[in-house]
Amino acid sequence: MARFLTADWVSAFNAALEGAELTDPGTASSVRAESGHFRVEQDVTGVPDRPASAGPLRVVLSVDDGAVTLSTPEEESGDRADVVVTLSYEDAAALSRGELDPTEALGTGRVHVRGDLSVLVAGQGILAAAAGRMAELQANTSY
Repeated sequence: MARFLTADWVSAFNAALEGAELTDPGTASSVRAESGHFRVEQDVTGVPDRPASAGPLRVVLSVDDGAVTLSTPEEESGDRADVVVTLSYEDAAALSRGELDPTEALGTGRVHVRGDLSVLVAGQGILAAAAGRMAELQANTSY
């Protein structure tokens, strides 16, 4: 069982989506989102077993013509994200489990966003389209 947001979990995420061509049926009206090439960065605070001095854990969701990958800073190409989301580990886990509505989290200030919000919406749509492929990972994730 992989712990949420660890290197093993990121690898399992990518394995679950390998070869999938995903599109968001309701792509937001954004030139960047509609291009099919965008990046959503999550800066997650309060990650268990991570020293506070290390700062937030950064993971980046990259979408390239329907191919979706998740990476960590060590794997990063250095390209700038189109949108940056900052949230706590507890909220990231709740969003992952489907226990927290993204709109509610944003509206109540639990999630902070910088950049093109429509890219974030497109990313959420693509992840929703991937839900079937993610079921096994979800069942085998510890938080």
